[in-house]
Amino acid sequence: MKLVKVMALAAVLMTAGFVQAQELKFGHINMQELIMELPEKADADKKLQAEAEVLQKRMQAMSEEHEKKFREYLEQRETMPELIRSSMEKEIQDIEQRLQNYQTMAQQTLQRKEQELYQPLLEKIQRAVDTVGQEQGLIYIFDLSAQVVLYHSEKSMDCGPLVKAKLGVN
Repeated sequence: MKLVKVMALAAVLMTAGFVQAQELKFGHINMQELIMELPEKADADKKLQAEAEVLQKRMQAMSEEHEKKFREYLEQRETMPELIRSSMEKEIQDIEQRLQNYQTMAQQTLQRKEQELYQPLLEKIQRAVDTVGQEQGLIYIFDLSAQVVLYHSEKSMDCGPLVKAKLGVN
């Protein structure tokens, strides 16, 4: 009798494991395509571009100052006294150093601004992906644009349309 119960229990457990294995569901989405379709991305791009233009104008003004000093130096270097020439050379080097520092700081500023503008979009998309995954009973949703998935079957569910619906994107 005990043997029958043990065998019945083993059969139930094996069947349950087999049924569960058959119900594993996977999905995929192309995050890059989705991000490109969001209306908020265009707005974020415009804001980032405006910030870049402001920084670029300042860089242009600094470059023009450098050019002016350098031309002045080249025109007068043969006739100027050594002290003035070395002073101008030092001034030109200082301007070049400021240009390099400004360029580095401008790049960092743009990276921070990009993070600030795009992070809310990424969080919004992640919430929609999480919701779709839960509603569809998926175990994983893979990002095809990340180029880490080496193979995906036609059995993998394309979650793009569902996530777009959650986000209100056509």
